[in-house]
Amino acid sequence: MTKVETIAQEVEKLSRDELREFSRWFWEFDDQAWDVQIKADAEAGRLNSIAEKALATIRHRVGRVT
Repeated sequence: MTKVETIAQEVEKLSRDELREFSRWFWEFDDQAWDVQIKADAEAGRLNSIAEKALATIRHRVGRVT
């Protein structure tokens, strides 16, 4: 059995209140992981091309960005 399968079985055993608490915890955990990944991508320049495309679209539609 994989770790995910084991965790899934344990989650299924949680009471409604425990599931609510776990869900809240997991969303916060996932949000923090996402923030860390986005920061790392930004610092490494992996978002530069996306930002440039967005700015080019704005420039095209508005005429200029100040």
